[in-house]
Amino acid sequence: MLKKRIWEILEISKENDNNSKYFDYFISILISLNVFAIILETEKTLASEYKSFFNYFELFSIFIFSIEYLLRIWSCVSAELYKNPLTGRIKYFFSPLAIIDLISIAPFFIAYFVVDARILRILRLLRIFRITKHIRYSKTFQIIVITIDKKKEELLSALVLMLCLLLICSTGVYFAENEAQPYKFSSIISSMWWAVATLTTVGYGDIFPITTMGKLFGSISAIFGVGLFAIPAGILASGFTADIEVKYKNCPHCGEKI
Repeated sequence: MLKKRIWEILEISKENDNNSKYFDYFISILISLNVFAIILETEKTLASEYKSFFNYFELFSIFIFSIEYLLRIWSCVSAELYKNPLTGRIKYFFSPLAIIDLISIAPFFIAYFVVDARILRILRLLRIFRITKHIRYSKTFQIIVITIDKKKEELLSALVLMLCLLLICSTGVYFAENEAQPYKFSSIISSMWWAVATLTTVGYGDIFPITTMGKLFGSISAIFGVGLFAIPAGILASGFTADIEVKYKNCPHCGEKI
């Protein structure tokens, strides 16, 4: 019973479970404060003046997140999906949300075994991934994740289309501009920077076509770029809308239509 209750508290809160709600609020606030602290630490004056505070806050956060992670590993067998004491825990260990939890605490412990300053900087940067823990405690985030999972085949098709478009634009502008600008469009790979900047309609202006054929191809690429994000955005919007409609048309307790 204790295991089950701990699992219920750790998971996203149900309608009348106040203890679980308070825990969700606490963890969400702690995650937000962690992200805020990481941002403040980049200010050298603040980092040096409040170094002790940042260190103690990091230790406190790691302690809470580590206890939470261990309790999840211990109590996950209460869920039907992970009910086997051995294989269930292994399955949970490799689940996406468990991996996110591990990434949020791993850099702190790995840093004790690393002496290379460059790797330490990367590990410190990885702390920002703690913000992804919000996914577990936010119902809105969960709806988004479920929507992406439901629409993964359509999104994959859209991604393939986007990559094909990127390749076509890079190849076209390379053949149109290579002779006129051999240093800027030296290969199809180097032309991909221009293609990405154009298709996303950002257009940095550091690399641009100067030939008539290149300008024509650039114009066509920019027009194609308008629809580049419209396809996946439309897929996600329709899926998100459908999930919201189901949520409000069905009873929150039994799932039956109202």
